[in-house]
Amino acid sequence: MPTDPAFPDVPADRLCDGGWELVDESVETVFQLPTARVEGVTKVYDDAETREAVRDAVGFDHQWRFFFATALSFTPPLAPGIGPAMILPTVRSEAQSAFAEELADRGFVSVERGRSERVRVDSGDRARLRTYSAELDLEAVDATLSITGWVGVWHGDGFRIAAGAYPDQSLSSLLGIETPPDPLQRSPSDYRAELLDLIRAVA
Repeated sequence: MPTDPAFPDVPADRLCDGGWELVDESVETVFQLPTARVEGVTKVYDDAETREAVRDAVGFDHQWRFFFATALSFTPPLAPGIGPAMILPTVRSEAQSAFAEELADRGFVSVERGRSERVRVDSGDRARLRTYSAELDLEAVDATLSITGWVGVWHGDGFRIAAGAYPDQSLSSLLGIETPPDPLQRSPSDYRAELLDLIRAVA
């Protein structure tokens, strides 16, 4: 009998201190390989601090940033002769496609794949990251939100996927908030640095 897959380890204290809130936990089939069903066990986080700050400032409720981490398992398990390196490219391709579909499901348009780069995650394993860009028309505030997303895939203690997205400009500028509170004074480079740190911390 296969064991229930375990949720990925995430930097819970860092997420809590940064104002993130766990909004979903799920176990689902994320894609099919020719010889196995691939299940993902996922935790999804919302930047609740920023969301609340915008809501208080302009009365508009929206999810501005998100982060998620997924641990993969295979049913049936991979055959002894099939090593992780053999299927990592397929897993990476499927994960990137699923991320682009996730952005589309969230209402984003003009979803485009960007550059790829390799990083070392905190566990010491090497991950490949891929960027995405997309836009969302915010009719309620007469603005267009453009975002950058990052999705990383690697194999360490099992296969891991970690990803998220953030605004490409300061929210105070986008929304015309003249005296922004602290959570809305952060720049896209701040968002980028935090997201990449969170991705690297997943185990």
